[in-house]
Amino acid sequence: MHVFWHQRDLRIPDNRGLAAAAADDTTLPVYVVDPDLLKQIGSRQRAFLLEGVRALRERYRDLGSDLVVRSGAPAEVLADLREATDADRVYYNTHYRPARRNRQRRVDEAVPTESVTDLVLVNPARLDSEYPNHSRFYDDWQAASKLPPAATPDADALASVAADTPGTVPAVDADIDLPEAGYRAARERYDRFLDAGIETYNDTRDDMRLAVERPVGAVSRLSPYLAAGMIGIREVWADATERYDAATGNARRNVGKYRYELSWREQNYHLLYHNPTLLVENYTQFPNAIEWETDDDHFEAWKRGETGYPLIDAGMRQLNEEGYIHNRPRQNVASFLTKHLLTDWRKGARYFTRQLIDHDPASNHGNWQWIASTGTDSVDVRIFDPVAQMSKYDDGAHYVKTYVPELRDVPADEVVDWPTLSRADRERLAPEYPHPIVDRNEAYDRAQRVFERALGKR
Repeated sequence: MHVFWHQRDLRIPDNRGLAAAAADDTTLPVYVVDPDLLKQIGSRQRAFLLEGVRALRERYRDLGSDLVVRSGAPAEVLADLREATDADRVYYNTHYRPARRNRQRRVDEAVPTESVTDLVLVNPARLDSEYPNHSRFYDDWQAASKLPPAATPDADALASVAADTPGTVPAVDADIDLPEAGYRAARERYDRFLDAGIETYNDTRDDMRLAVERPVGAVSRLSPYLAAGMIGIREVWADATERYDAATGNARRNVGKYRYELSWREQNYHLLYHNPTLLVENYTQFPNAIEWETDDDHFEAWKRGETGYPLIDAGMRQLNEEGYIHNRPRQNVASFLTKHLLTDWRKGARYFTRQLIDHDPASNHGNWQWIASTGTDSVDVRIFDPVAQMSKYDDGAHYVKTYVPELRDVPADEVVDWPTLSRADRERLAPEYPHPIVDRNEAYDRAQRVFERALGKR
């Protein structure tokens, strides 16, 4: 018998470690509730992940097996289970967050194991250890071979489990409504996107009106499921590639853009694999220290969505209300915090970790570093102008008015220009909405000066 240790891979299809375990022996599926590890993410994502564990258990039961759930340190739990079942070895999928690496190392020391690359399309060890920007990474990554989806184990390859041994999945309350968890929900969401979104993806991905009118379609909204491993990345890639190969013209360009965007996730995992301190230290080494500000009032206003910059506030309120934020405002709120407010990116990344249901340690921190100009980028100092960004992507204020009710009666063009209006005009148009907490131009210029000093250019 083999044991398969589920972590953030809460699915049976396209699960390489599970497939390897079940290929030549009966396999007992196990999930270890590790309280120390679960504390490192927010309660929203904890609740979503554990709902995914319940969905996974139900699927195993449909197949005549069960998911054994135990609480404690994985090395101790798995060693006890191996002894009790006389299992030959423990299989698991390799994860790259330092805390998970440490747990995997302790499991390796406690029992015979076999680990498999499953989380990414290309094993980070197959590529160079570092790249100056995404373009260089993409060239090598694109040329690397990518495996097809892993086979789903036959039901008779899964161990039967006595009714009194499975264990209990703990309950965690969330302060928001969560999407349905599990592989089936992920597959249904992806199918909707494949049928009515992927062939227009590049044209619609930044359309903020469609972001509220057709949230699944304009984009895939698969990120919570990919972050929890409720759908396999090879399955996603294979279906997108099938559509790409069959498409022509503009449709092919749109599908190609979706496939390209998956490479950013891959690069963030590549960064984390080769740089375990990515979650806590600047990736780029600066000649001089970055002169971060420590204005707690500004940080709290940003968290509440009360900065007086409509696109920023709409993004933060979506995050707080839904545990998700569309990618375009996600980039803008991060840029505003790190540049206009000059707040250390780590504070923003920690807040996202608490609030997001799609928090992924590599993507969250890798993207924060890219936006903060401390990561890999072809531009030394990247600053998003929230007024110009809203004018380009939400000129009708559809997205902003969805999440900022104080501005619903204000003409769209004046919502766009809100930070540049006079104080008297703002008080006349929407007296309950905040005035800008920093001046748009002064904050932009200050950020430019601070980062140029850090870079040794001043």
